[in-house]
Amino acid sequence: MENANLFHVGDQDFEAKVLKSSTPTIVDFWAAWCGPCRNIAPVFERLSTEYQGKLQFAKMDIDEHGLTPSRLGIQAIPTLMIFKDGQAIGRLVGPNPSRLKNEIDRVLAENGIQVA
Repeated sequence: MENANLFHVGDQDFEAKVLKSSTPTIVDFWAAWCGPCRNIAPVFERLSTEYQGKLQFAKMDIDEHGLTPSRLGIQAIPTLMIFKDGQAIGRLVGPNPSRLKNEIDRVLAENGIQVA
């Protein structure tokens, strides 16, 4: 996972790296044992390159970091949440690799974030 726009985040640095980021950030809440999470991972990684400079991509392992997912009401994985200015502006639940880009574009457009 060598990509400047894709990083791991934990309970300790979630606020600093995601909530206080000046760039909108999408977080993939996942676990190593989750097959659907592994299915969406390559698409998530590819999109992180495509959205470089417009949207940050973070991954949080819910088994290693349970506090943040619990606070955010994550009940199923994979769950992907988009944050802007410290607020959740979008939530995608379930493995929909084919819909992921369209959903990201829709949430960003609804929140006045230009991606083109």
